[in-house]
Amino acid sequence: MTATEPGSADPVDLDPVHEIAAAGPDAPWLVMTCEHATARMPPGWSWPDEDRWLVDTHWASDLHITPFVQAMHRRLGAPAVLSQFSRLLIDPNRPLDSDTLFRDEAEGRAVRLNQGLTRDECTRRIDGLYRPYHHAADGLVGRHPGAAVLGLHSFTDLYEGDEREVEIGVLFDEDEAIATDFATCMQGHGYEVRLNEPYSGKLGLIFGPRMHARAHGRACVELELRQDRLADPIHASRMVELVAQACETVLRPLALAARG
Repeated sequence: MTATEPGSADPVDLDPVHEIAAAGPDAPWLVMTCEHATARMPPGWSWPDEDRWLVDTHWASDLHITPFVQAMHRRLGAPAVLSQFSRLLIDPNRPLDSDTLFRDEAEGRAVRLNQGLTRDECTRRIDGLYRPYHHAADGLVGRHPGAAVLGLHSFTDLYEGDEREVEIGVLFDEDEAIATDFATCMQGHGYEVRLNEPYSGKLGLIFGPRMHARAHGRACVELELRQDRLADPIHASRMVELVAQACETVLRPLALAARG
């Protein structure tokens, strides 16, 4: 794995994972995961010509989320693990039995990358990309006792013709009380904040952060931030501060209590 400070060049190596190390002398009370950080094709894979229309879209990655993770690191000093492969190769925020682990259609068009996948190719992606990402995420959580887990994602404001009014989604499965407190902290600051929108954590769509949080007995929240807001530097900066304050208010006390 490659560990660098935010703002440095992307690692040019074979790793399917990028880690941002904790900043400061104190043990971090928060760790961040980012399952859809890039549209990168690692060595051994490439974009088919028929799929190049997907590269700069929300289908290939969570647009604008990596700079947000880096800004959160600067604000809170929290370490992070980020995928270094497109979610269209394999989606690390899905269980292995998910029917969208290898998405074969987008906007009614076939995803050529995932047509006619052989068992060997599926195994190559699982062993070469999916498992290393989750190994790194689990290691990151395990190295920081008590630290809460924050999954960071972004979503498009226009999904297959449907406009979305929600601007910040707080996703949860079992941790409804934590998510409700988190959402409450962010409401009333000029953004439409909703629970389990535009996706529901109860449908397995917070698989990555939830799995590693549960494995270590940690508090967990996943955020979905609307991409048109993150694309605007003013809104992005405001969202960093809003999310950071909610983390400090809700997750920090839980993490410190868990640490004992």
